[in-house]
Amino acid sequence: QVQLVESGGGLVQAGGSLRLSCLASGLTFSMVTMGWFRQAPGKEREFVAGINWSGGNTYYADSVKGRFIISRDNAKNTVSLEIDTLKPDDTAVYYCAADRKTFGRMIGTTTTSYDYWGQGTQVTVSS
Repeated sequence: QVQLVESGGGLVQAGGSLRLSCLASGLTFSMVTMGWFRQAPGKEREFVAGINWSGGNTYYADSVKGRFIISRDNAKNTVSLEIDTLKPDDTAVYYCAADRKTFGRMIGTTTTSYDYWGQGTQVTVSS
């Protein structure tokens, strides 16, 4: 059974930083693409960042480029999202997702590109 467990969310003032982590189990983590999405109240879930199986390729939504950094540690089955210069618009539930295809060449940016999802971690940015 695949499990993705996010952690690291919280309440932060604008301009602050956070590091989100996702611990994966039940899949061959080192072989799959991982992604981070977020969903703000009343809005659709949107792609934030993705990283390929080796960590050698990353992709970001335009809205977060330069502020978000995705990374992975295949030895620890974790993927992280470092968020700098937080803005109130970053307030959302952040979800970790895994693509079950192994050694995928593309980093998906849609929710349908991913097969497994975590429960999410809340990030709230106060102004």
